[in-house]
Amino acid sequence: MIRDWYLAFRGFYPAQNPPRDFVSRFLFSARSVILVISAQAAVIGGLMALLDGRFDGLRFLLVLFALVTLHAVSNLSNDYFGYRRGHDTPDSPRRRYTLHPIADGVMTEKQILASIAVMVAINLAIALLFVHWVGLWVLAYAVSGMAVLILYDATPVSLKEIGLGEFATFVVWGPLMVSGGYFAISGQFSLAALVAGIPSGLGVMTVLWGKHIDQAEFDRAHAIRTLPVLLGDATSRWVEIGLILAMYVTIAWAVLAGALPWPTLLVLVNVAPAWRAIRTLAAARPATAPAGYVGWPLWYHRFSLWHNRSFGWLYIAGLLGAVAY
Repeated sequence: MIRDWYLAFRGFYPAQNPPRDFVSRFLFSARSVILVISAQAAVIGGLMALLDGRFDGLRFLLVLFALVTLHAVSNLSNDYFGYRRGHDTPDSPRRRYTLHPIADGVMTEKQILASIAVMVAINLAIALLFVHWVGLWVLAYAVSGMAVLILYDATPVSLKEIGLGEFATFVVWGPLMVSGGYFAISGQFSLAALVAGIPSGLGVMTVLWGKHIDQAEFDRAHAIRTLPVLLGDATSRWVEIGLILAMYVTIAWAVLAGALPWPTLLVLVNVAPAWRAIRTLAAARPATAPAGYVGWPLWYHRFSLWHNRSFGWLYIAGLLGAVAY
């Protein structure tokens, strides 16, 4: 059982060995491997509040729980509606790189809808607590975030299908989550926290951008007009390289402007994963998966994910260093 939970956080199961108990099936279906990006956004917002002397431990834990579970809601919703619309066919990238929660029988549609309902209900209760603590303005963050998550892939014409999904991801997992988390914890708006969310949002955007490059051929054939579909393969890969570089430029600019403390320059240590991602993006994707590679046909996505994950932890380590300093 513990091994199944571990595999859920790795993100992949062999088709012949699906998750067995309900917890591991839920963790896998919620794509726990990617939920770390929401946890990092919550921690960044919390550390910015700590630096300003406005930290509250209970509020931080509730923010952390809310952001991670709402991300899980988004993931479950994407798979549910993708399957219902007929996008997740056996030849789709989604069905090829790992098991699909519904199509492969990991969870039933009713179980997914029930899981979504439970998490949304809990988060509504948390939102009411924050309204009591810090006022109605906290709902502006909560409602905006939920609206974008719903519009991303759960509406008849989704943001993903009209070239706005990538930008929506930047907004939600960057300025909105970080500054919204800061506001919920401290009860005050912070321009510095808003700025702190920019490199975080850019990083999450690169992860989705890489995935959309990987599945552009399939999306193009099914009239799913993501930005990589609209821009083309070569242009999209160079745009993503620019986004990766912008993550570091934004940190440096924010430090010079006084919005971020100088220890956040620790992210510059991330040069090896950054170079590996850039070098991979500069070249065409191989025609077939390298020997032993897990997760094909995702390719650029994987290198972007590895880079962003280490960037996020170094960013947090820099903020922790500033707190200690």
